[in-house]
Amino acid sequence: MTTKAKMPDDAQDKYLVPALERGLLLLSEFNHNDRQLSAPELARRLNLPRSTVFRLLMTLESMGFVQRTEGGHDYRLGLSVLRLGFEYLASLELTELGAPLLERLRTDIGFSCNLVVRDGRSIVYVAKSSASTPFTSTVNVGTRLPAHATVLGRVLLEDLSLPELRELFPEEHLESYSSSTPTTVLELFELVQKDKERGFVLQEAFFEARVSTIAAPVRDHTGRIVAALGATIPSSRFEPERLDDILASVRSTAYELSRLLNYSPSKGAAAGKVVNLWRE
Repeated sequence: MTTKAKMPDDAQDKYLVPALERGLLLLSEFNHNDRQLSAPELARRLNLPRSTVFRLLMTLESMGFVQRTEGGHDYRLGLSVLRLGFEYLASLELTELGAPLLERLRTDIGFSCNLVVRDGRSIVYVAKSSASTPFTSTVNVGTRLPAHATVLGRVLLEDLSLPELRELFPEEHLESYSSSTPTTVLELFELVQKDKERGFVLQEAFFEARVSTIAAPVRDHTGRIVAALGATIPSSRFEPERLDDILASVRSTAYELSRLLNYSPSKGAAAGKVVNLWRE
């Protein structure tokens, strides 16, 4: 549905700012289906003069909320919108409940722990508890990484059907980040379905060399996966004899967060057995 610019009437009051309203309405026209829009198209949709839309775009572009495409004729959302989106994510109940659980998990296992959500084809780190180790993590809260090429991303893709995955990744070949990256959507689908049956993922060097990640899903009251919780272990500090205990801690923490989000597992749901994907 096309959004029309609605100016406040007198009864609605002097406190509304028309220019701000127009700018926000303009930003709202961009969505999953309309990722790029031209100034004339925005003017038509908002029922505003082209000169007004041009000034709005210039202002938003200067602040990083929109940016021009390579051709220079169309616009798309800029990084400032993503930063606002992250601030919203960071304020969610998920992160408020998850942060102390991550701290406790990190204390228990001695490794950095993360909580991520999916935003389209990317994962976004929304909470993190860092361990005091020589290993320096390359990710921080707000970092975005490709979902299909990360262990945490694989967890967040488990609920998607093959048609949904194809819609999300329409390209013939997926971008590769390591020798472990799935090369096609079908390969990715088969991989995440195995993850789903197992109930967790444990793998070394899937995205980053010399790093192993253990991850488990976090579900909400509908049973849908809303986040992935994981621990990052440098290969130099990996102790096979501790694997079962660490895995159990990660999974129980993810389950505890799910319960706090009012998740109630169906009766008879089987817990995935431990399968060591180390060096697979």
